[in-house]
Amino acid sequence: MSTEKNVSKLFMCIGIIFVTCLLLSNLIAGKMWAVTADITLPAAVILFPLTYIIGDVFTEVYGFRKARTIIWLGFGCSFFAVLIYLVTIALPHPGYWENQEAYAVVMGTTPRVAIASFAGYLFGEFSNSFVLSKLKVVTKGKNLWLRTILSTVVGEGLDSIIFITISFWGTMENSIVLKMILFQYLFKVGYEVLFTPVTYAVVKAVKKKEGIDVFDEGLKYNFIKG
Repeated sequence: MSTEKNVSKLFMCIGIIFVTCLLLSNLIAGKMWAVTADITLPAAVILFPLTYIIGDVFTEVYGFRKARTIIWLGFGCSFFAVLIYLVTIALPHPGYWENQEAYAVVMGTTPRVAIASFAGYLFGEFSNSFVLSKLKVVTKGKNLWLRTILSTVVGEGLDSIIFITISFWGTMENSIVLKMILFQYLFKVGYEVLFTPVTYAVVKAVKKKEGIDVFDEGLKYNFIKG
């Protein structure tokens, strides 16, 4: 087992991909996807699960502490993006520009949805990283597929429940909200399972390139710093 080392170019590149996927997911979340006549999901489900897969790579290769750095970086970038969206919406527009309403619909967000998104993200990503980190120590680094799937079951479960409940509870029938939670959750977990071979390949390649494989043995988990 090797020890952690300073941030590398590869780490930064993967971090950029993570933040990009997160920002794009937040931007396209307003588009609804009619999967079937009875199942509707936010379009973000086609991309957002990738942030959990990339998060798995960070925790598995670099350890919980560096994964924590990326999670907070993603949160900060998302918060900054929302602020910029709101500022640009509020800027006065010329009378001849007829797209203000459409722009506001696409780029804007309500405080309720913003809180739901940030809360779901933080609880989901941190629980995913925590579970994967703990299981890696318990399994002595074996059965990566089991660790990535179980951590996703927990992380995506919390994210789906928190985001949809805060966003929509009380605005529609409870049965519809529960159905949205269930189908979004199943889709995300299925996404992780389907991409397991890709996760294996990426983790193996990154470990080989970096020469690092961190085990968080004896780590006192702090989600802020330490």
